[in-house]
Amino acid sequence: MTISTRGAAKAPAVLVLEDGRTFRGRAYGAVGETFGEAVFNTGMTGYQETLTDPSYHRQVVVMTAPHIGNTGVNDEDDESERIWVAGYVVRDPARVASNWRARRSLDDELVAQGIVGISGIDTRALTRHLRECGAMRVGIFSGNALPDAGTMLAEVRQSAEMQGSNLSAEVATKETYVVPAIGTKRFTVAAIDLGIKGMTPHRMAERGIEVHVLPATATVDEVYAVGPDGVFLSNGPGDPATADLTVIKGVLERRTPLFGICFGNQLLGRSLGFGTYKLKYGHRGINQPVQDRSTGKVEVTAHNHGFAVDAPLDQVSDTPYGRAEVSHVCLNDNVVEGLRLLDQPAFSVQYHPEAAAGPHDAAYLFDRFVSLMEGQRA
Repeated sequence: MTISTRGAAKAPAVLVLEDGRTFRGRAYGAVGETFGEAVFNTGMTGYQETLTDPSYHRQVVVMTAPHIGNTGVNDEDDESERIWVAGYVVRDPARVASNWRARRSLDDELVAQGIVGISGIDTRALTRHLRECGAMRVGIFSGNALPDAGTMLAEVRQSAEMQGSNLSAEVATKETYVVPAIGTKRFTVAAIDLGIKGMTPHRMAERGIEVHVLPATATVDEVYAVGPDGVFLSNGPGDPATADLTVIKGVLERRTPLFGICFGNQLLGRSLGFGTYKLKYGHRGINQPVQDRSTGKVEVTAHNHGFAVDAPLDQVSDTPYGRAEVSHVCLNDNVVEGLRLLDQPAFSVQYHPEAAAGPHDAAYLFDRFVSLMEGQRA
């Protein structure tokens, strides 16, 4: 199916970073102004999954791939009920969207959901600037009557910072819902929604797991009311230092099999007594190399995180819940990419094994979770 885009609004647009650097282009998507943390995504594909990933809440995403929108937007690949990015930055938006699954253009979808973007700027130069100077606050301003430069910069510097932001409850479900097992039901999992993507419970359902997705504010009693064989901690936005760890510690005390990803990895780390810190510019994309230290295997993985766990790479650590070790490490910068408890069934990774969008190298992690639940039941 081919859809001719009606074209991005031709109004002028300006991107202003908090350090004063400015990029001028033209409006893409909705016209107006928006603020957030400027981050870059290195994926060549998967823009629809990126846009609808709740972990991108309050972030302005810069796509390093130069040509975006080629395959339009369909009704099947969304990872949540809406676009979550605060703003969108592309170099060359597709003039025509062509794919048999497409229902509308990306530009039309951005307009429909009120997402302010900018196109026609040097995204390579912007990405290099963020790599050198770090992720920072940014504003996008578009329209035929833009504020003066000083006003725009002042508004950017008055906007909220990501560090210290507690955002999980803003993106999580408000009511518990159930994703039924596909085929024969084997296990029940309580999944704490910190910003979960739709493909994640689906991957568990494929393995015979009935997934009860609970709000981020769920209590220990509410988690165990579903009779879980295991507990899952999802991805999500914000600073892990702001999160309440009561439920996770309650799960660890009961020695229930536990699996966390991304934000969930950071929360498990903090529950074990490790710190977390903000990365200079984070890992975002579907091409990040990670080594599983137990096997030596190198996986190409999907990431979206700006914080990381501060744990020693080459030693076993004593924690309130037994011994723990770093199970996975990023080969680009030695950032901790996974944790494993040695004395009870709990582990986590910093990336996205559901592979939406992304490679399938990490799918085995869901099988590892199943094995933990099988072992506990035995």
